[in-house]
Amino acid sequence: MSLDDLTDAVDAAYADLGDGHALALDRETKTELALLEAGLGPEETDDLLKRAVHLLFQSTVETGRLDAHLRREYGVTYDEYLSGMTYEEMTGAPDPPENDGRRYQF
Repeated sequence: MSLDDLTDAVDAAYADLGDGHALALDRETKTELALLEAGLGPEETDDLLKRAVHLLFQSTVETGRLDAHLRREYGVTYDEYLSGMTYEEMTGAPDPPENDGRRYQF
């Protein structure tokens, strides 16, 4: 798979979400969500779900797990997706340099 395949998959998933996405929650998730709602007091439960997605996304990017999955499935990294170009297209070199322990910064 390629960068174009990843872009198509993201666009398709985004379109499938629509505006009225309803989730079926299991008992454990409902209990945890209820506790978070009681403790944090958001205006709406949807606010907690949005924050949860943001936190999961950020931690997955920062730990490099997203890159590992993207490389396995599409052969590209998150940076390549953001730039719209593969590392080879950007530099002419076949492999990206070592990350030297740094993670993505927001």
